[in-house]
Amino acid sequence: MKPSFAFAPLAAAMLLAAGAAQAQQTYKIAYIDPLSGPFANVGELMLTHTQYAIEDINAKGGVLGGTKLQLLQFDSKLSAQESQSALQAAIDQGAQAIVTGGSGSSVVTALVQSVNRWNQRNPGKELIVLNHSSIDPEMTGKGCSFWHFQTEANTAMKMKALANYIKKTPDIKKIFLLNQDYAHGRQWANYGRQLVGLARPDVQFVGETLHPIGRVKDFAPYIANVKQAGADTVITGNWGQDMTLLLKAAGDAGYNLRYFNHSAGSVPGTVLAVSQAKLGQLTWVAEWHPGEAGVPRADALAKAYKAKTGKDFLAPRIEFTPRLLSAAIDKAGSTDATKVARAMEDLSFDSVVGPVRMRAEDHQLLLPQVVNTIAPVDGKAVKVGWEGTNYGFRTDAVYTGNELAQGTECKMVRPAS
Repeated sequence: MKPSFAFAPLAAAMLLAAGAAQAQQTYKIAYIDPLSGPFANVGELMLTHTQYAIEDINAKGGVLGGTKLQLLQFDSKLSAQESQSALQAAIDQGAQAIVTGGSGSSVVTALVQSVNRWNQRNPGKELIVLNHSSIDPEMTGKGCSFWHFQTEANTAMKMKALANYIKKTPDIKKIFLLNQDYAHGRQWANYGRQLVGLARPDVQFVGETLHPIGRVKDFAPYIANVKQAGADTVITGNWGQDMTLLLKAAGDAGYNLRYFNHSAGSVPGTVLAVSQAKLGQLTWVAEWHPGEAGVPRADALAKAYKAKTGKDFLAPRIEFTPRLLSAAIDKAGSTDATKVARAMEDLSFDSVVGPVRMRAEDHQLLLPQVVNTIAPVDGKAVKVGWEGTNYGFRTDAVYTGNELAQGTECKMVRPAS
């Protein structure tokens, strides 16, 4: 008796339907960063950048020919404990990747350690962590993890860029180290003393203070200490409210200081604070700044972002972090975390600020860094004002990721399969 093929069309239709259903599955990304408290404005900025990228990726078909990305939002409250609760909630809701970085290095480190434990105990349900802003070199050094990828230049890379610039700035003579009392603040101070001291052996470090993060309401006593020490320059890792209040206190005291910082200019309110203080020069380093010449794709993205969100675009690396993940998923041909992580290693990506590469040995992204100063609009070096002021950004120096790359103590432990 011959076999019947009467059900072949039905079977084919079922297979097509199953394939279509699979293509429409979502890949869930959990955003865990501060959305309340003193740094809520920073968290909201990072969330909007992330949302913009994910919506654009989905509008262009998602990943793997039809799988859409879904963003889950969680408030870390700048707390390791709250981040752990958010991580568990993200796992319960089926998250496959975590995007974080704005909670501070100590909080993000604890989050990565928890993901490491989860992944070890739950094979087949692993998570990937993409860190866009916590820049402690230990995270891609001794504490490196196969599951963690850092999409921002780390503290050592940023300080090397600033040290290279300070080397060519002879009027800087006496430096005070004023930083937040947590992992990153201590690292920023240590690398400042080490790398700036190496670049400028003649510089004097005249004082060093750590203060509670997010809790100081008046920096006048700290500014008084800086002034008493005779400093002309402050190396500070402060960000958010801690940066703007520091600028205000110095302005109120009539103290004309130079500040060297890692990313303050990309935080809402900083340019306004500089313009209101009227004194002081804030120099910072990032992958891009508004108005930077020679990066038309970043400018075009900034205009499109502003048109859609009504907000200023400040951090390309945060916007392209989901794009890196998407590129790795497509390269892997799978959403399996182990395969995606392997695909992200040594992944080169043509970002809006130029080519970037995820270094395989420690999962540190190599990306350009621009040293720039918040300064009055002069029609030449600074052409456009920011935050409703007549202050914008002046490019001082540009370095490639390879120029700033540091050695690493990472001994990456990778899954067997």
